[in-house]
Amino acid sequence: MLGIDMPPGGTHPRMGTHNRLLGLGPSDFLEVIAVDPAARTPRVGRWYGLDGFDESPRIGTWILGTPDIARSLAHAHADSGPAVQAIRGDLEWVISVPADGSMPMQGASPTLIQWPVGPLPATGMERLGCTLADLTVSHPLAEEIAERLSGQFDDPRVRFVRGPVGFEATFETPSGQRVLR
Repeated sequence: MLGIDMPPGGTHPRMGTHNRLLGLGPSDFLEVIAVDPAARTPRVGRWYGLDGFDESPRIGTWILGTPDIARSLAHAHADSGPAVQAIRGDLEWVISVPADGSMPMQGASPTLIQWPVGPLPATGMERLGCTLADLTVSHPLAEEIAERLSGQFDDPRVRFVRGPVGFEATFETPSGQRVLR
């Protein structure tokens, strides 16, 4: 959809998923994630609601990095879930995942992630000339999402608008501007 071949990422044994990753900048990346058909079914609900996903590929949520996930979860929507340990290869991190694998506020409220101290993983990801120009997050309670993030997140590329749940991301690519929904 971006006119490029996304590089492979790896597997997430705890969640039974695998991914492809594209570096968009020093702290930004795009992840395409799916159920790994070679993995065992996890004992908990797969993250991002993937257990019940049978639609065409789409933007389903967004993830927000935080230096203190416990503090961020104290301000987050109640459906954000607890912070759990995640592993992919030799990389470990902490991420908010509801027990049933759902996404807070149908994905409009961000999943929270705390990376280990050191360079962010995006710095080592392959970049193919793509950057995120803007992201619009639409939800009937958009103002509540923005308010919960106040003081923790300020990126002029991200807008919250009241409306049906959905996303629109504009990327600059080597072949021009592309919009994903």
